[in-house]
Amino acid sequence: MIEAKLSSQVADALATGGAVVALESTLIAHGLPYPDNLAVAKQLEADVLAIGAVPATIAVINGEIKVGLNESDLEIIAHGSNIRKIGPRDLAAVITRKESAATTVASTSDIAASVGIKLFATGGLGGVHREANYTFDESADLTTLSNTPIAVVAAGVKSILDVPATLERLETLGVLVVGYQTLAFPGFYQTESGYDLEWCFDSAAEIADLIKTHANLQSTGAIVVANPVKKELELPKQLHDDVLLAGMAAAKKAGISGKQATPFLLEFFHRETKGESLRVNIDVVRSNAKLAAEIALELSQLR
Repeated sequence: MIEAKLSSQVADALATGGAVVALESTLIAHGLPYPDNLAVAKQLEADVLAIGAVPATIAVINGEIKVGLNESDLEIIAHGSNIRKIGPRDLAAVITRKESAATTVASTSDIAASVGIKLFATGGLGGVHREANYTFDESADLTTLSNTPIAVVAAGVKSILDVPATLERLETLGVLVVGYQTLAFPGFYQTESGYDLEWCFDSAAEIADLIKTHANLQSTGAIVVANPVKKELELPKQLHDDVLLAGMAAAKKAGISGKQATPFLLEFFHRETKGESLRVNIDVVRSNAKLAAEIALELSQLR
């Protein structure tokens, strides 16, 4: 078990079998500009609370893993100019140095599962990068999810990635991917990525039952619940495709790769779409947090 400091609300909910939803902090530090990031972080927690679950935003603050952040902690992460973006492999280093850091999908999943949280809401997963057959560039999200028993609600993977390769890797690694009210794998900024899923579940109660069954089978991998952005809220396809091509060319010219690629391209999308991608990003993560809270509530009642 990972040693972490739980907020009193999170600790109480876990002790009594209540509904808890983990939230990542990379979105706050690196996914959105200030002060939008701080406002969205607070809004996500409010959305989860409104449904009846307890939000557990996760980060490392001055060398201490925290599950459930207070106002001061959120401010530290939101002013993220020198806040590291860390995966599971980096935890020991950042704790030793007593630094503050934002957790990715991988490290958030790892910490959340370790303390007993079953649901995690994020925007989009990391995955296999384009040209990975040459660069071997693949997110640690994938391997972490292969051995972390948690359900992650996400709007697919970011369109900067190789979507079919990512889906293949998830299958190979034994990560179950199911669609929420859809058989189309979502494309983060867009409702559909052009690739299909094998499983569709139509309600939070049904997904809660799936999570319980998955646990009863002693399955060690994660479940990804693919929750698409609503069609009327997605980024127009032509705008999306044009900006994606331009952004990838700009990243290549600037020598941006690896963990720096995602924040670079998100900022590029935000700038070139005149804030439209930011609007979609916020819609996506709020929708995922609400669905995760609904599932967590149903799961707590099953227990």
